[in-house]
Amino acid sequence: MELEFDLSLSDGYKSPAQKIRVMSESWLGDNMYCPNCGNPKITHLTNNSPVADFQCDNCGEIYELKSKSGNIGKKIADGAYSTMIDRITSDSNPDLFLLQYSESFDVTGLLLIPRFFFVPDIIEKRKPLADTARRHGWVGCNILFGDIPEQGKITVIQNSSILDQQDVIHRYNRIKQLQTKSIESRGWLIDVLNCVNEIHKTEFTLSDVYAYVELLQKKHINNNNVEAKIRQQLQLLRNKGFVEFFGRGQYRKI
Repeated sequence: MELEFDLSLSDGYKSPAQKIRVMSESWLGDNMYCPNCGNPKITHLTNNSPVADFQCDNCGEIYELKSKSGNIGKKIADGAYSTMIDRITSDSNPDLFLLQYSESFDVTGLLLIPRFFFVPDIIEKRKPLADTARRHGWVGCNILFGDIPEQGKITVIQNSSILDQQDVIHRYNRIKQLQTKSIESRGWLIDVLNCVNEIHKTEFTLSDVYAYVELLQKKHINNNNVEAKIRQQLQLLRNKGFVEFFGRGQYRKI
């Protein structure tokens, strides 16, 4: 895996955004394997595909690519809010690659966020464009990167170091156990997982998670038994091997 963009691909483009798009898409197509099945290549789809940028010819997994100079930060600018919501609530939502590059156009980082970690709560609606704007009234969105659980951020490249391919594939296939088609179930699982991650100790109690009842109630206003829902999600995390249960409300992170 090479970590340099092909700068010659940007010739003939004036827009910096277009240059980065062409170079980063070419880089991913030349260097990235499929994290789902391990296929050595993923195929660059035709321009203006409505859903994604890349697809694995072996397993059919689809991927979108977003690139950013420097650190990712807490938010990632995206396209139209309504389109994004439609996508994440559909069966065709792609996994997301987040590529970081340096001022010298070297790849410094690459993360993969599986599609089943996207829920409406992590999509922030931006203000409509002003009446004086060319696309006045258009409403964009941000992906709240900081609200995605760490388990849903699979590192492929970090600080210009390439992680072992088999480790990446293992992490992806392990986390796939948490996927669900139900947006409501997905939202609860992500919220409770974030709460568990916030507890700064490996071994924790049910009471530690109950400390987040008020927060969870605000996010799920139609649920009248948040504590029962917490227990349900912890049982799911236990069954999938992400926490260990010792009885008497005692748990350990795995």
